[in-house]
Amino acid sequence: MDRQTAAYVLLTWLAVFCYVVGTITNTVGVIFEKKRAERGSYGAALVGLALHGAALLYWWQVVGHGPYMAPSEVLSSDAWITMALFLFFLRVYPRVKPASIIVFPAVFLMIALSTMYNPGIRSLPPTFGSIWLVFHIAFYKISLATLVVALAFSLFYLKKGARSSAPWLERLPEPASLDLYAYRFAGFGFIFWGIAMLAGSIWAYKSWGRYWGWDPVETWSLITWLIFGVYLHMRRFFRLSGTRAAWFFVFCFVMALVSLFVTSHMGSSIHAEYFK
Repeated sequence: MDRQTAAYVLLTWLAVFCYVVGTITNTVGVIFEKKRAERGSYGAALVGLALHGAALLYWWQVVGHGPYMAPSEVLSSDAWITMALFLFFLRVYPRVKPASIIVFPAVFLMIALSTMYNPGIRSLPPTFGSIWLVFHIAFYKISLATLVVALAFSLFYLKKGARSSAPWLERLPEPASLDLYAYRFAGFGFIFWGIAMLAGSIWAYKSWGRYWGWDPVETWSLITWLIFGVYLHMRRFFRLSGTRAAWFFVFCFVMALVSLFVTSHMGSSIHAEYFK
């Protein structure tokens, strides 16, 4: 391992350590109602976020492109944006706090998975240096972060409606509020997903002279966006709510994961460099 890669890996592992501490203390704080531990978990997450951000910026400088191509870069930057947005939401919208019990482990899982891949240094074609590609990918990552928060509230709703729920679940907001929060964050995810597709179309037009190519990644991304649209439409106009809405959202979230992490392996296309 060369010196630059070693520095990147070291910073990443330091961030992983902070996220592990944050995840454990947050779980203890939420489940056993230990306010001090819960507050401490946010401090550990902030330190981890700073170290993690430094690792990503350093690697960006080393490889000459953003953290959005190799699996280690994609998962690591997804984890960073998810944690950064959650802490932002927590600051401006404190009611999102219970979602930490899902968001923290999700962030830890993504960055832990990223360490299992060799970072490597890739030489990308000039078209991958477009600012529209940066917008395209950044909005998908923001969308994923908001969808993770929506998933947390959907799962809380399902667990709270179970016959025997844990005592800590009883301290969560009422089911109607959980249902509403899931709906709102799903709406954010839908909007950002649509903007990401639009930015990608502009990038494709400027690079290859066409807006859309119907490759597996583009097709599945459109299908996923339409399914999220059906979910929101059903909620808004057909009063879909409660357990059926929560399960519908879980299905939408699985579709989003397939679109983001699986479809690039389905064939050769302009997205062939992504996540391989």
